[in-house]
Amino acid sequence: MLISATLILGGIYLISVGGSGYYLFSGLSLMMSAIFLWRLWVEGVILYLLTLVATVAWSVWEIGYDEWALIPRIYFLAVISVIFLFRPVMQALKWRWNRVRLSGTAIYAVVTAFLVTGVLLRWLAPPAVPIDPLYQGGIEQKDVSGATLKLVSGAALSNGDWREYGGDSGGTHFSPLQQLTPNNVGKLTLVWSRRLTPDFAFETTPLKLDRRLYVCLSQRGVMALDAESGTVIWRSAAPKDDVAGACRGVAFYRVPDSSGTCSERIIASFDATKLVAIDARDGKLCAEFGVHGVVSLLTGMGEVHPGFYAVTSAPTIVRGKVVVGGLVLDSQYWGEPSGVIRAFDAVSGKLSWAWDMGNEIRTGEPPPGETYTPSTPNSWSPMSADEALGLIYVPTGNATGTDIFGARRRPFDEKYSSSVVALDVMTGRPRWSFQTTHHDLWDYDVGSQPTLVDAVTEHGVVHAVLQATKRGEIFVLDRTSGIPLYPVIEKPAPRRGAVPEEVLAPTQPFSVGLPSFGAPTLVEADMWGVTPIDQLWCRIKFREARYEGALTPPGLSPSIELPGVLGGVDWGGIAVDVDHGIVLVNSNRFPYYVRLITRANAKRLGVNRFAPSDEASDGPGSFRWSQEGSPYGAILSPFLSPLQLPCHRPPYGTLSAFNLRSGKLIWTRPFGVTRDLGPFGAHSTLPLPLGTPNLGGAIVTRGGLLFIAATMDRYFRAYRATTGELLWETELPENGMATPISYISPESGRQFVVITASDHVLAYALPNT
Repeated sequence: MLISATLILGGIYLISVGGSGYYLFSGLSLMMSAIFLWRLWVEGVILYLLTLVATVAWSVWEIGYDEWALIPRIYFLAVISVIFLFRPVMQALKWRWNRVRLSGTAIYAVVTAFLVTGVLLRWLAPPAVPIDPLYQGGIEQKDVSGATLKLVSGAALSNGDWREYGGDSGGTHFSPLQQLTPNNVGKLTLVWSRRLTPDFAFETTPLKLDRRLYVCLSQRGVMALDAESGTVIWRSAAPKDDVAGACRGVAFYRVPDSSGTCSERIIASFDATKLVAIDARDGKLCAEFGVHGVVSLLTGMGEVHPGFYAVTSAPTIVRGKVVVGGLVLDSQYWGEPSGVIRAFDAVSGKLSWAWDMGNEIRTGEPPPGETYTPSTPNSWSPMSADEALGLIYVPTGNATGTDIFGARRRPFDEKYSSSVVALDVMTGRPRWSFQTTHHDLWDYDVGSQPTLVDAVTEHGVVHAVLQATKRGEIFVLDRTSGIPLYPVIEKPAPRRGAVPEEVLAPTQPFSVGLPSFGAPTLVEADMWGVTPIDQLWCRIKFREARYEGALTPPGLSPSIELPGVLGGVDWGGIAVDVDHGIVLVNSNRFPYYVRLITRANAKRLGVNRFAPSDEASDGPGSFRWSQEGSPYGAILSPFLSPLQLPCHRPPYGTLSAFNLRSGKLIWTRPFGVTRDLGPFGAHSTLPLPLGTPNLGGAIVTRGGLLFIAATMDRYFRAYRATTGELLWETELPENGMATPISYISPESGRQFVVITASDHVLAYALPNT
């Protein structure tokens, strides 16, 4: 009766907002069944089982044979109905046990046949793929190891090292090592594990040079480890006023025609706002760099509140220049620090140039009393460089303070936000820019490192840059001009529900001919849960929100954003098998519930530039953004049920591969299991392959392997790159939200694979023979 009353009341409201009538029907039917059972009438059993059969038929009609989508529709009622097969219950209803058992068994046989048939069809049919409706490609149902396309990375690895954050200057995440293969990767074992900074998570990708690994410690310094044993060789001393924060990597530079002290140096960020040069041999600061080894990144930035500006990604070094951007805290207030991009001499630390997009005439430091233009789009993710072309490729975010409300943006903000910009390495001036989202109101800043490849064609070499985005779109551009190499069309964008001050972009760019790794457009039938009740709640919330598909504008009424602020593809980026032209993508399919709040409501709720997100009120993963200086703040929350489970059907994370030559998807699969996820944040311990949100990147090796952690289930995995077959997995002590590396140890000659997981560095290799 309680269940049916909930379904009746909720079903009536769902119909009133334009939703399905099933819940009202099932609620009424179950209410009649409850009344009959209360009166000890066996007709209550028959009516319940008939409702179950009708539910199976409705479920298959609405959603098809998707076993996970059927769970809240069928299994909850099916489990309850088991009680009717017990003899004491039937005797209480004064009905012959054998007859009821026979009829009940027949009904269960029908239900089971539906479910088993559905599962078999799902296994035999092509998998559901996360593609945009505009995509006109298909799925390659074959191994592409014989593909003729040859891609040449921007800079080859040497001596079995891992010398740059993305493996090479082009960020391909590719290793030419092939000692590990699909035939022996299952024998990988943990060789050593080193715990570094207890109780503080970091996302670093180490560098490996000669016999050493170099690891940054969440803005607390740099550590050098022995590549074979993990033994600590040295640890640099961080400044006393250091503050903890994400540190994704460091850079290495060898001074030309030099030997001795600091001839080989590690360039890193301390205190999030200091650029330092460290002698790679002993960890001491290089005295000739800046002031006693330190360059302040706060020069010309004006007043910077702690935590509002930080360098989180590894610096990029090209032609002797250290190029850095910086994270500026999202959506706090108009007038936040500048997103200026700066280049410093790798030897002296002197400023070579500055690109201030709000004042492009100025190339150096601002004069006394002035600052770089505040609140310009910033670049917090890794950059890439082409030494031969003399270009550095900069992914940008939004004008800070305006992520969800953009009416105050200036022309240069509109031009360069959510873009990839090619800067001249010697001058810092833009050669070209390509915008991935016009007038971005969804926090779709470009978080992925641009990936540079050279495609050898019958017409010559084509220099390309692949830019993955939080939208899930992947744009392939000529990196000399920014002209798309795969077609890009401008499609009309949703406009309903925006606040009157907002000036929306009429169209948005879509990459056609390539898969999109955002998510298909949601419909009510996609709402999910573990019971009909929480699924009903999610259906109501879906119908109450504004949603016209991708890029529905935020407003004062709730809207749904899919992909949410995680992406799509976030800072982990993509990996490229340069031998076979395969692009490997890990992505999220997780919506957010978004609404603007008036300045008066923001004040009433205590939302201001210094207030943290109120997860107690808005749920885990939520954000409260002040956007002071504009009429509106914003609240963004994951679209979760009252059980704190996703409101839409799985998968929530995918791992996929497509052929860059044909543009076709090769394979896709849910990525991650639910072992460490469950209702109310509890660990379910059930390894259900529903896919999980993921943060971190992958690498691919010439041996044909894809290595990746990234998921919320604390596993590190190896896949066959050409087919997606899982070959090996091991449990990590914490989530591995970083990109792994692979190298050859000079001591043993073994190929290692290393991943960081929170405050652990873990190294795997084949056993010594």
